[in-house]
Amino acid sequence: MKYELGILGSGNMAEAIVRGVLNAQRLTPQQIIAADVSAERRKFFQDELGVIAIEDNAAVARQSRIVLLSVKPQMMQAALGGIGKVMSADSLVISIAAGISCEFIESALGETAAWRVVRSMPNTPMLVGQGMVAVAAGKNATADDIAAARHLFECAADVIEVFETQIDAVTAISGSGPAYFFFLVEQMIAAGIQLGLSPEQSRKLAAKTALGAATMLTTSPDSPAELRRKVTSPGGTTAAAIASMESHGLPQIVIDAIKAAEKRSKELGR
Repeated sequence: MKYELGILGSGNMAEAIVRGVLNAQRLTPQQIIAADVSAERRKFFQDELGVIAIEDNAAVARQSRIVLLSVKPQMMQAALGGIGKVMSADSLVISIAAGISCEFIESALGETAAWRVVRSMPNTPMLVGQGMVAVAAGKNATADDIAAARHLFECAADVIEVFETQIDAVTAISGSGPAYFFFLVEQMIAAGIQLGLSPEQSRKLAAKTALGAATMLTTSPDSPAELRRKVTSPGGTTAAAIASMESHGLPQIVIDAIKAAEKRSKELGR
C-alpha cells in the first residue's frame, strides 16, 4: 500500500497523533495521508505537518495499511459508507471515536472481509507528549494489531490495554478528564483575582501548582489520598479549603460528573 497511515477526520486528536509519530520519527510525512471535509484543516495538515490531505475518505482508506478513524461519532456512519468496498482486507482499522463500538464499525464496513478493528480512547495531552490512551481489540483483531496500535500511540502517550466494555469508563476519566482539570484551574484563577491577584499572577500560580501536583502524582509511590494528607495540616488553610469542598458535596459532584460522561459515551454509540 502507498501509505502506512491513513486518517479519516483531521481534527485536534488526529493532529496530536501525527505530531507524535513524526516527532518520534516512526513515520515520515510522505507515509501519511489524511482526509477531512474542512478545507482549512486540509491546508493545516499540508502546510504545518507536511502531510498530504484530501477530501475523499475512500481514496485514503484504499491506499493505507492502517486506517485511523477520527471523525466525530455522529458522522461515523457517513464516513464509513462505501469504504469497505474499496479498502483492503489486510488493512487495520483503529478508531478513536467516543462511543462507537468495534461491532458498529465492522457492520458499517460490510461483510466483504473479517475486519480487524482496534477501538481506542486517547486524550489531548498527546499534543504535548503527555497523553494517555486505552486500546481494546475487536473480535477479529490480533495481538499484532494491538501492538501496532500501541506503536502508533506510544510516540506521545502511555498506553494501557482494556476490554472494550471498559472503554466508555476510560472515555469518562481520561478522554474527557483534561477538561475537568482545566475547569478546576479556571476556578482557582477566578478566586485568585477575587482575592486581589492579577490575572497573570493567578494563572501562573494555578497552572504551575497543577503541573507540580501532577508530577508528584505520577512520580510518588504515595496514593493521592496520602499526598493530600501530607499537605493538609489539622486546623490549617488547606484543611479549611477541603472542608468547604466536602460540605458543598464536591466528592459526589465529581463522581456524578464522570458517570454522566460515561453515560453519554454509551449514548453516542447508539
